[in-house]
Amino acid sequence: MTKLNEVIFTERYPKLDLHGYDRDTARVATDDFVKDNYIMGNEIFVIIHGIGSGILKDEVHLTLKRNPFVVDYKTDYYNIGCTLVQIRKKSDNY
Repeated sequence: MTKLNEVIFTERYPKLDLHGYDRDTARVATDDFVKDNYIMGNEIFVIIHGIGSGILKDEVHLTLKRNPFVVDYKTDYYNIGCTLVQIRKKSDNY
């Protein structure tokens, strides 16, 4: 299993771009994206929230914190407008 600290290149991972979303829509899209990636068996993916005033980033992090599928998440070291997310394996018991 790849750890988030080992991820350098994010091009190969699925991405959700939230540019232009409001807070509520971003919350729903984030939850849906987590669930879809869990179903597809993807353990790591990227959420692009942009930098801006930080409203979307805060909402994404709050949503990820509350989601039971999320194992870990962190702001990308090389691009602070992105958050890397790791979710539990599909084979793990929920």
